[in-house]
Amino acid sequence: MNGLRWGLEGEFSGMVFGVDEVGRGPWAGPVTAAAALLTPDDLPAGLGDSKAVPAARRAHIAADLRHVAIAEATVEEIDRLNIRAATFLAMTRAVAALASRLGAPAMVLVDGNALPEWRWPARAIVKGDATVAVIAAAAIAAKVHRDRRMAALAADYPGYGWERNKGYGTAEHAMALSQLGVTTQHRHSFAPIRKLLPR
Repeated sequence: MNGLRWGLEGEFSGMVFGVDEVGRGPWAGPVTAAAALLTPDDLPAGLGDSKAVPAARRAHIAADLRHVAIAEATVEEIDRLNIRAATFLAMTRAVAALASRLGAPAMVLVDGNALPEWRWPARAIVKGDATVAVIAAAAIAAKVHRDRRMAALAADYPGYGWERNKGYGTAEHAMALSQLGVTTQHRHSFAPIRKLLPR
């Protein structure tokens, strides 16, 4: 598993979900979270840190995951709540969706150093997406979903290069903003976008 550990074996009796998010930093598009459960008979080949796994391999891994739920917080929710709260909202939605299918988890392992306030037992693990298999699975599922979402939005909002930059603040994206203006898919609460809005 490319150096990943299965995930705190023996510490919990019951299901252990992994959770990760993608899309906190972009100027446009939703923030996306995934919750995943792995079992010994459905461990995808090539599972690893989503940042190190090639895109084609990520797509295959995401397709092979049997127990996964993906959720988003919208641009409107990001602007209303702030990105941290919107990220936690997406995580909560993802865990709730998976729990509704499989039952309540005994533990939720979350990538990072902070946890949402929710009803499930949880533990935050810094760099969990690179060290714990079930979090890595969630990270890959979230990234594949959001990348596809941004490619679809790029077709609706051409010129910003979202199919390539995924909404991040690249030079290409900044140039397009200066030429085409701000869209409804931009995060108006983010400083680089806010400064372009009418006062």
